[in-house]
Amino acid sequence: MATDPIGSTTNGDPGAAGSGPDAVRRATRSARRPPRATRTRAGAAWVGVCIAALLLIALIIFMLQNTQRVLVSFLGMQGSVPLALALLIAGIGVGVVALVIGTVRISQLRRRISHSS
Repeated sequence: MATDPIGSTTNGDPGAAGSGPDAVRRATRSARRPPRATRTRAGAAWVGVCIAALLLIALIIFMLQNTQRVLVSFLGMQGSVPLALALLIAGIGVGVVALVIGTVRISQLRRRISHSS
C-alpha cells in the first residue's frame, strides 16, 4: 500500500483537492449537501407566530390553573378577581408602560438623526 507524499498532489496544502480516496470522499460529501435556504422576513414572521402561539397556550394553561379569587386594592378601590386575571392585567399594564417609554425614546432618536443630517 503506497502513499503519495503530500507535496506531490497538493503542493504542500493538505486541504487542497487531490486524487485518492480522500478527494473522492470530499467530492461525494459536498455533492450530497442540499443547498442552504436563505432567511426571509416571512420565515422570521412564521417563527415569531409559532413562538407566540406556544406562549399563548402556556398563558391559557396558567389562567385555567389559577382561578382562586384574590382581593385587589388599587387607588382606593377594592375588588375580588381571579388571580390569573389580576396578574394578566398587571402584565398588560407593564407592557403598555414599556411601549410608551420605547416610543418616546425612538422618537427622540429619530429627531436627533433628522436634525444632524
